Amino acid sequence: METTETFDSLVRAEFTPVGTYLNTASSSLLPARTVTALHEAALLRAQGRPLTALFEDVEECRAAFARLAHVPAERVAAGASVAAHTGVIAASLPPGAEVLTAEGDFTSVLNPFHVRGDLKVRAVPVERIAESVRPETDLVAVSAAQSADGRIADLPALREAAHAHGARTYVDFSQAAGWLPMDAGEWDFSASVAYKWLLGPHGIAFLVLPEDFGGLTPLLAGWVAGERPWDSCYGPVTELAHSARRFDLTHALFGYAGLRRSLELVEEVGVSAIHAHDTALADRYRAGLAALGHEPLPSPGSAIVSVPGLGVRQEELSRAGIEVSARAGNLRAAFHLYNTEADVDRLLDALSG
Repeated sequence: METTETFDSLVRAEFTPVGTYLNTASSSLLPARTVTALHEAALLRAQGRPLTALFEDVEECRAAFARLAHVPAERVAAGASVAAHTGVIAASLPPGAEVLTAEGDFTSVLNPFHVRGDLKVRAVPVERIAESVRPETDLVAVSAAQSADGRIADLPALREAAHAHGARTYVDFSQAAGWLPMDAGEWDFSASVAYKWLLGPHGIAFLVLPEDFGGLTPLLAGWVAGERPWDSCYGPVTELAHSARRFDLTHALFGYAGLRRSLELVEEVGVSAIHAHDTALADRYRAGLAALGHEPLPSPGSAIVSVPGLGVRQEELSRAGIEVSARAGNLRAAFHLYNTEADVDRLLDALSG
């Protein structure tokens, strides 16, 4: 874990928010090093120079995400969205398969199963998802942390229940990767976008698969999914990549140039240090809300805090330079490494008025 001094110096060097930004659950601020890398990548195109180095960035990002997820890089596919990854998983299920989901989970984790039309999709409160696994359940799909209110799924209990009933598991870490320690190797499938807690640009999402690919077919495979991509540009791909790269989607190269620097920063600071920092700020906010007579939705241990009924104040707060979000009528604040106690107190002061 980084020392407080090192943590603070790294953050100060990378972030210069205008106002108070407490909306990482929507998208993060970009580190200065990431902005520089994006600019340099764009200049390659503007000046007509080779883009070869940008393909190297893709592999560096894959390796960095694999380290954060505690899996080999060969198990990580690089794509564009969680919805696309979910769609590939949904397509692998036989007609009539039962998929257990959490009520009100983020659409990207759910909708591809629903649009199949021939699957039995069952939804239960996220607190009951482990106890709701049954012998008929083929797959459990859930977010590690709920987007709307920050509730954290009981993943150890879910893993045990799924194993007991022979169900496969799919966990979306989009609202967790970067602040909540994760071990993607514990799940059959897992995914995450990069533009939230991983501090990256939009347009990148990772999928972690088992070594045998879990019975999935790379339905969206293009030339980058070939074992030798540059020999796979014309006609059918004759040899898919031997690794999870066979599930890659065409890479948004500029984004990976920036994300490489963002992931470097996350690793330099350390997820454990970020977790301690983010959750301490969230707890400070919860205590302040209680003093004001507001009761947030229960999300113990989460960096996301949502307060019922206060979503109507989002626009007012934005005009005052405080960026939060309104979700399902709730006022949602999300705390990350660039936030401070002063940010928390400014939001509380605004709410008290």
